[in-house]
Amino acid sequence: MSAQIIAIDAMGGDFGPRSIVQASIACLSATPSLHLALVGQPSLLEELIAGQSAADRARLQIVAASEVIGMDERPSQALRGKPDSSMRIALELLRDGKVQACVSAGNTGALMALSRYVLKTLPGIDRPAMVAAIPTQTGYCQLLDLGANVDCSAENLFQFAVMGSVAAQALGISRPRVALLNVGTEDIKGNQQVKLAASLLQNARGLNYIGFVEGDGLYRGEADVVVCDGFVGNILLKSSEGLATMIGSRIEALFRGGLASRLAGAVAMPLLKRLQADLAPARHNGASFLGLQGIVIKSHGSAGVQGFQSAIQRALIEIQENLPQRLHGRLEDLLL
Repeated sequence: MSAQIIAIDAMGGDFGPRSIVQASIACLSATPSLHLALVGQPSLLEELIAGQSAADRARLQIVAASEVIGMDERPSQALRGKPDSSMRIALELLRDGKVQACVSAGNTGALMALSRYVLKTLPGIDRPAMVAAIPTQTGYCQLLDLGANVDCSAENLFQFAVMGSVAAQALGISRPRVALLNVGTEDIKGNQQVKLAASLLQNARGLNYIGFVEGDGLYRGEADVVVCDGFVGNILLKSSEGLATMIGSRIEALFRGGLASRLAGAVAMPLLKRLQADLAPARHNGASFLGLQGIVIKSHGSAGVQGFQSAIQRALIEIQENLPQRLHGRLEDLLL
């Protein structure tokens, strides 16, 4: 297998470089063909990778960046005021063909702004969209947009649907069912943008558009790709993560009650732990910025080691599937 080379913005996220470097080293150990470029402050990163095996060090490069974009900084400030930030340098490595993907847990708005500026969008795409996998009763659903675009036109939603369909195909679904998230399944329901997007999707060649889906239908697995604006998508994603965590905590608390509860827990807990692990937000961490001329993966800012590993794994899948090139070919058929 040929080598995969990924740039890691090592300075972003809530937990800082230590957690990111640990996740990066774990991925190197699990994937012999993987090479990583850690972008950030060299003295700090050298200290964090000290003691690693020669084999891992041979596949690990440190790229210097003197500036860090804060999690609360405005995108405009990051774009104009920090030309040597770890995030920007990582994206420039991707633009220049030195790596095949970029992964960051940093400021989402700054990452989107810098990605659009440095990499540009694919022909026919007005705005990139964030997409991630959401667990359902039957498997997983690709949900987009997750927060990159709070206000969307019908044309934006149409483009998101096309990109989501191609992404789902890259993940192994031969003919993805595409739906618009709405307040009802009837044609008369929804705002004007959603209704206009539905009209565009009904006339799209080769797209398996199945109509509107409600929130409960998403979790029943009624669609493989669900499209909405970033305001709705971000709320849905964060609510899902919070709900999964709350249910897991409640179940554990129940089985720590009286003697009968503890005995029941001893029997049921292995299965519940397996379910909790399957639904854990960390396992599904890593949102892809679809529509860019390059692979950019946004890790949740609060992701720990396991979560950031999942984001790197998402980047590996998109490299192997050559997702931007597949998107470009499909978009030429449908949009241009």
